[in-house]
Amino acid sequence: MRRNFGWRGISAPTNTINVTDTDAVEAIRALTNGFGADVVIDAVGRPETWKQAFYARDLAGTVVLVGVPTPDMQIQMPLIDFFSRGGALRSSWYGDCLPERDFPTMVTLYLQGLLPLDKFVSQRISLSQVEDAFSAIHSGDVLRSVVIM
Repeated sequence: MRRNFGWRGISAPTNTINVTDTDAVEAIRALTNGFGADVVIDAVGRPETWKQAFYARDLAGTVVLVGVPTPDMQIQMPLIDFFSRGGALRSSWYGDCLPERDFPTMVTLYLQGLLPLDKFVSQRISLSQVEDAFSAIHSGDVLRSVVIM
């Protein structure tokens, strides 16, 4: 059974839990009968969300870090946890694509109406609204803002 884990909520087939008032790891473990998720994706890229993803996965599960951390971010964890929990830890830069090859393909698919990128845009903003957009992203109210010049 696959489970997806996000910054402000956990989304799984028929289940959504607001993790602002619930422990994310406990909620995922409850949804998976104590096992944890097969795949957990951290799209935020912060140490605290990565740790939640790590502990919310099944022992044979995979954590994928998609959110890009800042260069100074570090994770402090007991090394025995890495050893004893097995599974896989991965990062994904641009979805592990080759930008020079894949970006033109994605643009072509978008222009043909076959790649619905508009569904991934939470809001369109002007340049003067950028600071507010960063605040909204940080608070988890918005996932993606696009600046219209």
